[in-house]
Amino acid sequence: MAGRHAAAVSAFLFLLLVGHCHGGKTGICYGRNADDLPGPDKVAQLIQQQSIKYVRIYDTNADVIKAFANTSVELMVGVPNADLLAFSQYQSNVDTWLKNSILPYYPATAITHITVGAEITESPINVSALVVPAMRNVHAALKKVDLHKKITISSTHSLGVLSRSFPPSAGAFNSSYAHFLKPMLEFLVENQAPFMVDLYPYYAYQNSPSNVSLNYALFSPQSQGVIDPNTGLVYTNMFDAQVDSIFFALMALNFKTLKIMITETGWPHKGAPKETGAIPDNAQTYNTNLIRHVVNDSGTPAKPGEEIDVYIFSLFNENRKPGIESERNWGLFSPDQSSIYSIDWTGRGNVDIMTGGNRSNGTWCVASTNVSETALQNGLNWACGPGNVDCSAIQPSQPCYQPDTLVSHASYAFNSYYQQNGATDVACGFGGAGMRTTKDPSYDTCVYMAAG
Repeated sequence: MAGRHAAAVSAFLFLLLVGHCHGGKTGICYGRNADDLPGPDKVAQLIQQQSIKYVRIYDTNADVIKAFANTSVELMVGVPNADLLAFSQYQSNVDTWLKNSILPYYPATAITHITVGAEITESPINVSALVVPAMRNVHAALKKVDLHKKITISSTHSLGVLSRSFPPSAGAFNSSYAHFLKPMLEFLVENQAPFMVDLYPYYAYQNSPSNVSLNYALFSPQSQGVIDPNTGLVYTNMFDAQVDSIFFALMALNFKTLKIMITETGWPHKGAPKETGAIPDNAQTYNTNLIRHVVNDSGTPAKPGEEIDVYIFSLFNENRKPGIESERNWGLFSPDQSSIYSIDWTGRGNVDIMTGGNRSNGTWCVASTNVSETALQNGLNWACGPGNVDCSAIQPSQPCYQPDTLVSHASYAFNSYYQQNGATDVACGFGGAGMRTTKDPSYDTCVYMAAG
């Protein structure tokens, strides 16, 4: 038993080390479906003040693109679905668009990606047959001016592109989309472009709270792990499960080398009365944990240590968006540019993301002796894997390896996670496997981390 969990920890450490190179990128979606937003110049200043380096917009608005000139911000621009017909029919239409909408501002504005169409399977008008021809024409236009290797072309999708997403290993694309998906995937591979997808664990929770726990949706360490019966992989959050469902769907079509990019994800801070999960605390918790997950190259259970780039939705509330109340309340900032809640964009600080977090300097977190070995093993695997704890001290011949027991090793890992994440009650959850103590558990040369 002890050897098995030591091997599991070693595997996690190895995979994290080999995949840990540059860190995933975290950007922001700048939607403008509102009538009360500040001008693009002020928005560009706000984004730079927040040290945000990556921004997605949904069109090629000249004022917005110009506002980001001579900044360090990299811009993803978009071709709306309404333009796909013109873009797919005539190369000259795309050449003219490139000449007027991109070239005057490049490279002063660092345009790095063009999304051709957005969530086309959700479009009320069927434009699926147009998207790949439009992508090819955009590529041809870029090639004429030798930018086809400097600006990446792709198209975004909703999770609705799958016919099945659970368990993740059974992820499969809807067969009715095969006519455009296969040529699109071939185009992406040929041009080393990512498969772009918009993922929202919020909706999974909101639509089925009896099956998806809030802790699972929010990356909480209190989340009970969900085991994929086909692979044995343990999922501690919905985001990873959704990403891996895409990965397995791609693998089923033999496109396993395609990189996945998350072009939208987030959590609303306000909603209708029935949207009980849409509150600022949950939005702050989700986005803070997401950034930490991305920056630390946590990867997913199927691809540990894999870099993944993510764009958070969204910069502002958008008061003209139709639909239920939450649709207008995904913003991190109000129109007056004040923060709705605080976010640590570095992913390395300790933002106290839980109300009533109950921080204490004289406490440690250890493994409970009243839970199952499975619960301890899951907690240990989580802490040393997605939790980003340095578990080298509990490896053979290291100071905290002896006693070689699951309780001892889990205690060390639990406490390290607890101290690194603000020493709050929530950070010692581990699905009930952790418990707080005021007695320092350090022994011999094994020193347990403490506050400060």
